[in-house]
Amino acid sequence: MECQQCGERDAVVHLTQIVDNNVTTVHLCEQCAAEKGIESASPINKSPLGDFLAQLGKGVGAGVPADTPHMSCAGCGMTLQDFRDLGRLGCAECYRSFEAPLRELMRRLHGSTTHLGERYAPPGAPAEEAGDRVEELRERLRRAIENENFELAASLRDRLRELE
Repeated sequence: MECQQCGERDAVVHLTQIVDNNVTTVHLCEQCAAEKGIESASPINKSPLGDFLAQLGKGVGAGVPADTPHMSCAGCGMTLQDFRDLGRLGCAECYRSFEAPLRELMRRLHGSTTHLGERYAPPGAPAEEAGDRVEELRERLRRAIENENFELAASLRDRLRELE
């Protein structure tokens, strides 16, 4: 497909604009897109999560062992650096391949490597005893305070007050 502006080069940037249910698509070459202020130099779309992970990588230790930045996934070949750049994993095998760095990242982001949220109860499952629920919430509150996750602690405190 040719560039719609200059008609000389192949279009590599495709812009779609929707205004009042009218769809307009413009196909531009890299040079014409640059003239309009549209950057297309990066071959990989970066996500906000990827930028955040890259910022984490600039800190001391970076949560990733120094000898593993080039380790790769056996399933898709993705490297740890690719994960930092993209902000997402390539396949299910990545979770096994990068288990240690992912655990460290979760610990740094959430303060824990264990799930502290609600538990799934399948439809028709018997309801938990109120006493068991209170004890579980108290334990979660204690862990949240230990991890200095005060927003979660405040939420758990409020839920405990409702149950008691």
